[in-house]
Amino acid sequence: MSGNLLEVRDLKVHFPVKGGVLLRAKGANRAVDGVSLHIGRGETLGLVGESGCGKSTLGKAVVRLLKPTAGQILFDDIDLTDLSRREMKPVRRDVQMIFQDPAESLNSRLTVGSLISEAFEIHGIGDPVWRRERVARLLAQVGLPASAADRFPFEFSGGQRQRIGIARAIALEPKLVICDEPVSALDVSIQSQILNLLLDLQEEMGLSYLFIAHDLAVVKHISDRIAIMYLGQIMETGGADEIYETPRHPYTRALIAAIPEPDPTRRGRPKVVLEGDVPSPIHPPSGCVFHTRCSYAEERCRIEKPVLRDLIATDGGSRQVACHFDL
Repeated sequence: MSGNLLEVRDLKVHFPVKGGVLLRAKGANRAVDGVSLHIGRGETLGLVGESGCGKSTLGKAVVRLLKPTAGQILFDDIDLTDLSRREMKPVRRDVQMIFQDPAESLNSRLTVGSLISEAFEIHGIGDPVWRRERVARLLAQVGLPASAADRFPFEFSGGQRQRIGIARAIALEPKLVICDEPVSALDVSIQSQILNLLLDLQEEMGLSYLFIAHDLAVVKHISDRIAIMYLGQIMETGGADEIYETPRHPYTRALIAAIPEPDPTRRGRPKVVLEGDVPSPIHPPSGCVFHTRCSYAEERCRIEKPVLRDLIATDGGSRQVACHFDL
């Protein structure tokens, strides 16, 4: 058995771009373009990048809500890449997802109790009495009263709805939870509560997380390791503290420089101006995909694509960067 719970190998998710009278394929949107990563048992990997970099697409591919174009997804030593919907059903008990917007991901026509117990019905677990008792325990586990089971999602605040989404995700006691921007739609004060809840559940249940976000400060709080993603590719990986303290990729440095400094008397981080927008994944830049926005870029960057190379990590873990230069 592998020491990793999840291994993603050279994963690609491309969407065809069609045009013309006959709607023939003219190209492809390379949302995820050759990503490799791993998550250990009980570990949290933070996945960070700007909007449009392919983070959510990667998360949905891992749970097979999207079919990969190429590559391999290994979960608990099971190859999920080409499994049918029927073959995926037993695996889904162990791989669940928390979505960004709880208002959209929760069916407003169903009571909270029905939403959570739906998983038990699909997998044929327990009788109606057991399911109701289990729902009450799950609600208590995420900080909501048992009476919430008889109410509808629209009767709750955004933070409470996200707690309901978390209860639904952990109902089947999964091993891996994909957290797709779970706090980005919430107020800052509520964000910390949800993050602490996720940490408590991880310790209690031994969960592994793929935590997707665009805020590096939030990711650092919850993650053991961090992967920086840009235009469908991984730019840098390493321990959370090491990535934050000694970023080695220009894109990582720009993301960290953009984090607001809460102490106005503290000396600020070096200013890094990241100009322009993320290029189109339909026509990505040649060579290094970041070279069009990088102040260090040279001719080599425009021609030759850098590969993830190993670095010496001061924390004893793995450290990789996709850059031609030692910054």
